[in-house]
Amino acid sequence: MKNKQPHGWGTGDQAEQHYLVQPRTLAGGGDIRHVSEFLRASGWRDKSRTGGPLLMESPDRTLRVAYDPYVLPGGWTIHGRAEGPDGEWTAQLGMQTPVEIIAGLTDALTRPRTAHAPNVWEPLEEQEWDMRFEGASYVATSPDGAAWMRYHQSTDGSAMWWTGAKDKQGNGWAAHFTPNTPMHLVQAFSTELAGPEPVMRPRGHFPLSAQIRTWSVSVKPSQLSAWQQARITAARASTWARNSTKGSRPRATAPPYSPASGVRTRR
Repeated sequence: MKNKQPHGWGTGDQAEQHYLVQPRTLAGGGDIRHVSEFLRASGWRDKSRTGGPLLMESPDRTLRVAYDPYVLPGGWTIHGRAEGPDGEWTAQLGMQTPVEIIAGLTDALTRPRTAHAPNVWEPLEEQEWDMRFEGASYVATSPDGAAWMRYHQSTDGSAMWWTGAKDKQGNGWAAHFTPNTPMHLVQAFSTELAGPEPVMRPRGHFPLSAQIRTWSVSVKPSQLSAWQQARITAARASTWARNSTKGSRPRATAPPYSPASGVRTRR
């Protein structure tokens, strides 16, 4: 996967036809480098095999992001692990999940968690999604009816998040998150899911659907590269700032050796 040259990353500077697509939930998968290059710039290691699926691993090896189009149904798997019996979590997302929405979650993996309590529904409420109970589920549906997010809790206490989008022709995608997926990550995903801004796709790289609106734009490869580079530069700057902050913290000084106790504290 890492040796593949996606559309829009080549040389030359002749304007090419692209399209702004709205709603973003039905825009199709897009260029996976939108996800992988940000992770790489954030210090993640590319563990992909030549010609094989994409596999990115966090610096501390506790997080993995994979994209595999060679199996059925194929798509994205994001896995995290931490200490404790409930430390493992997984998110699985279909191949046609737009990379801009995927990046809501994967970008958040590279940032420290904020202090405020996450609210998955807040971004959807702000965009006037319809909220309702359906039996044991709480469901949010986009104003155009194409996208949804569902939280279901069973009588045994287990819970699951489902989300996705589909047009009337059946084009679309679905995703689910295990119950212990960190809520701030699910909120980061829902923020991009509800985003009203259109996304850009090359000609022929989005589904033919009566439920999407498109605007033709001419874009030079140099412009695409500049936009992509700005995203990568932002990731590198954030990573450098975090690492600099960690390095500047004063170290705790070990207590002096005490003959009476015969114990030296190790750092």
